[in-house]
Amino acid sequence: MATLRDLAERIERLVLRHEELQRTHALLAQELEAVTTERDSLKARLAAARTRIDALLARLPEDDPA
Repeated sequence: MATLRDLAERIERLVLRHEELQRTHALLAQELEAVTTERDSLKARLAAARTRIDALLARLPEDDPA
């Protein structure tokens, strides 16, 4: 049977592991937010580029198969 000291050591390790996981989670949440912001920016840039391309295509003369 585990002694009180053994249990206290295990609890301390669990607390330390929990704190480590909390820090890791916080870092991952920050990274996710940064990547999400970058994705949204890229999507906006893509939409703007598509709009510009569509405008340029609309200015091209129609092909006349004469």
